[in-house]
Formats: sequence, C-alpha cells, structure tokens
Amino acid sequence: MDIKEIIDKEPSGEQLEVKGWVRTFRSNRFVALNDGSTAKNLQVVIDFEKEEEALLKRITTGACIRFTGKLVESQGAGQKVELIAEEIEVLGDANAEEYPLQPKKHSLEFLREIAHLRPRTQTFGAVFRLRHALQFSIHKYFNDNGFYQVHTPIITGSDAEGAGEMFRVSTLDPKNPPMTDEGNVNWKEDFFGKETNLTVSGQLEAELFALGLGKVYTFGPTFRAENSNTTRHLAEFWMIEPEVAFNDLFDNMELAEDLLKYCIRYVMEHCADDLKLLADRQAQEEKQLPQDKRSMPLMEKLEFVVNNEFQRCSYTEAIDILKNSKPNKKKKFNYIIEEWGADLQSEHERYLVEKHFGKPVILYDYPASIKAFYMRLNDDGKTVRAMDILFPGIGEMVGGSQREERYDILKQKINDFGIDEEELSWYLDTRKFGTCVHSGFGLGFERFMNFITGLGNIRDVIPFPRFPKNAEF
Repeated sequence: MDIKEIIDKEPSGEQLEVKGWVRTFRSNRFVALNDGSTAKNLQVVIDFEKEEEALLKRITTGACIRFTGKLVESQGAGQKVELIAEEIEVLGDANAEEYPLQPKKHSLEFLREIAHLRPRTQTFGAVFRLRHALQFSIHKYFNDNGFYQVHTPIITGSDAEGAGEMFRVSTLDPKNPPMTDEGNVNWKEDFFGKETNLTVSGQLEAELFALGLGKVYTFGPTFRAENSNTTRHLAEFWMIEPEVAFNDLFDNMELAEDLLKYCIRYVMEHCADDLKLLADRQAQEEKQLPQDKRSMPLMEKLEFVVNNEFQRCSYTEAIDILKNSKPNKKKKFNYIIEEWGADLQSEHERYLVEKHFGKPVILYDYPASIKAFYMRLNDDGKTVRAMDILFPGIGEMVGGSQREERYDILKQKINDFGIDEEELSWYLDTRKFGTCVHSGFGLGFERFMNFITGLGNIRDVIPFPRFPKNAEF
C-alpha cells in the first residue's frame, strides 16, 4: 500500500506492509519513510532493544526498506498515524559516507548535478508529481472538449519558425560525407534523401489535421539549437499546440484562457500538499530579500490567474502605455520603449500584468515584422493576428495566432521570409483545397511548470535537462 493511502487511514491497529526510502533515522527509533507517492513521510517506530545492532546500522538515509507492522495513533506531534515495526528487511543499502543526499538543505544547483537522485528529495518529488498531474490535466481538458491528439513528427524537413536554430539528423559520415560536383554535402545520399532536423514545433503538421478533424492538439518534445545558457531556455522541451478549424483570434484567446485556468485549478485541487511544500520553500528562500525583490507568494499567484478575467489589449495600446509609464520615462527599464515596432521584453510584459492592469494580459495584433510567416496579415498591412498571454512573474506564457488562410498571401509571405516554397508545398495545399479560418497557439510545458512550482530555473522542472554543453544521463 502507498504511503499516500496509509497516512490518511484511521489508526485501527491494522497490520500493514510498506516499502520506501529512508529520509531520516533519529534516536535509533524513528524512521521517516517516503515512497514517492506523497510529500509527506510515514513515521515508522522501531523497538531498537529488540533489533540487532547490525540491522540498525543499515537503516541509513537513502536505504530502501520494507517494514511490516501495526498502524496506530501517533504519540508525537506532526502526524496522525505511525507504524510500529514488527518486521524489518533492508532491500537496498545506502552507504552513509557516500550517499550525497544526507538530511540537510541542498542547493538546487547541487541537485542539478545529481539529477539521477533528485527525485528522492522532497522538493523534486513534489515537482515531478506536479508535472504528471499538470500533464494529465492538459490531456483531460482536450479530451473532454472534443479534441484529438495528433503525434506530429520529431524528425522533420521543415523549419516551422524560420529561425534556423535546428539540430541536424543525419547518418552521413561527418568526417567524410559524400559531396556534389559543386562541393556541397550531397544530402540525397543521406538516410531520408534530404536534409532533416529535429522539430522546433508540431504546429504546421497539426494545422493539416485541424483542416480535416476540426479540433486537434499536439503534446510532444521540441528542440532548439539556440546557444542560450539561461534560466529560461532548454535545448529539449515539451510543447502543447492546439489547432482549431473555424476559430478566429478571439476564439483562440477564449480557448487558451480556459485551458490555463482549468489546468491550474486541477493541480490546486489534486496536488495541495505538493503546492504547499513548494510555496513554503519559496517563502523561506525569499524571506531575507527586501519586500520589493520578493516574488508574489505562490498560492496568491495561482489565484491571481484563475480568479481574474484576462485583459485584452492591442500591441499598439500596450506601446502607448509603456512609453508613458514611469519606469520608461525614468529609464528604469533595461530596454527603453521609444517607438512602435519594438519587440517587448519580459520586463515590459510584467509591468503590464503586475503594475498597470493587475491581471493576466492578452496582447494581440503585433507588428508583422517581428512575427512568423504563418500569421494572418491584418487589413492595415503592417500587423498580424498574433496574440501573447502574459502572466505575473514570468511574462509570456502562450504565443498564438490566427493562421494565414489565404493562398496568395501565404505564398507571398513564405517567399518574403526566404523559405523554400517547394519545401512547404504540402502546407500550401491546405490553402488551395477547402481553406478556412483557423487558429492555434503554443504553450511551453516547462515554462508553465516554472509558473506553477515557483521555481526560477527551467532546468529544475524537467527530469533530465538538455542545454549547451550538457547532455548528461
């Protein structure tokens, strides 16, 4: 039986078997046991006078142990029940001199270096249980709302973003690749007969399915070969990308707001203990900081999203607000807003959310020059039907758009962006045969996890982070 179930039982003297890993062993008598099912430990009480000293010495932090005994009312504070051990079997020893997770406070940087062991800690146990629950809530939301999941390809011949920062997939000999007469690598001799890469997005392929199945979504790994060694970037991360036929930009906003609120409510309801642990951790970490440097308390931040209607605001209106804001006039922003067309930074996004509107914000109708080729061009010829959803503490959470459904305009934009039209002939076909208004968005799963856990580094919310010069485990 899982510890999660045991600690909620009544102290009836029931005979139980429990297995888990030792968190602490104190006074040669009290074991804090955890099996990963909950943030809480089960207290196991040992009668050390009845046990052999050699066995007691094997009960160390990190050891895996099976206990059998009676569940009784706890005599001490902090727990309702405890297990009085009658049988003890050490399933796996952990040498106390070598085991790196001794019962003391460890930095997240240190734990990142031993990512194979960090699920054993309270913090990361909570993080990865939350990751599962959040993932499940996303699938449940889409399933309950009539969406179909599409597995889009991980190996692709197209660059959905036109950014070019892609990981190449090849079976050619890197030291001696076949060459053309012009002196270029002959990709026709590669495995797929062309140059291929790991995908940066499943969006374009999802659009094909939306224009046949109506409402679809992808949830899969994506890859960016961006040399960014920051707390916000990963080389491998997961993306949620719904695409919906007949939805315009404002339908898209409604869908995104509803999804985000649903998922946050789900984890608040189903992961209360884990969220409390992380909220307490954040408060403890920041208590030495001056008030203006502290983050919004975790639970308050989640309530801020679920209890507020998201503010709709055009990019043009936002630029006016920012240009006339005190931080901009007093040059407190790192990036001063001087004119229309500026690419907004996280500091600007957070100002709009936290200072100006006091609620999550959806910005829309961005300059075409700073957005991707597939976004629908507005009648003004200079803006596109794009939207970004901005959250407190983190800035952009969702990026999406109404897609360009008009064949001639999409074809022109592909050429303007310098993308090979032949490579996207299949994409253009959907605009030739039965085109319609359709929209979608991308939600970075790890960024969403950062927001929900209150952790500041994206490398702490994915089991095995991939970033420049690091592909451990």
